Amino acid sequence: MAKKRNFDLDAYPFVVRRLTGDEGGGYLVEYLDVPYCIADGKTAGEAIRHGREALEACLVTIAESGRPIPAPASKGSSGQWRQRVPKSLHARLVERAEREGVSLNALVVALIAEGIGRRDSRDR
Repeated sequence: MAKKRNFDLDAYPFVVRRLTGDEGGGYLVEYLDVPYCIADGKTAGEAIRHGREALEACLVTIAESGRPIPAPASKGSSGQWRQRVPKSLHARLVERAEREGVSLNALVVALIAEGIGRRDSRDR
C-alpha cells in the first residue's frame, strides 16, 4: 500500500480556463509546475477540487517512482494580497462558494483565473 505523504498542495499555482463546447464544456484546471497534471469539472469549483486530487495523485506517483518532486514556481511572489470588497459582493461570493462546495479563497482564485484566461484568449 502507498505511504501517505504530506505535500503542500496550496503552494502549487494552477490555471483555470473555461472549456469550449467543442471541448465538452465546463472548466479545466492545469498545474503548470507538474507536467500533465490536469483535471476538469462542470463548475470552476468542481474543477479545482478535482485538480487538487489530481495534483496529490501526480505528486505521489512521482515520489513513488523515485523522481524528484517538482518545486512550485514562486517567481518571487508571495501569492497573497488583501482586497476589500463591498459587503454585498462578499455575501454573494460566500454563498456561491458554499453552493459549489469550495472555500471562498478557491472560488475567488478560480474567478480571477477565468477572467484573466478569457482576456488573454481575447487578446491573442
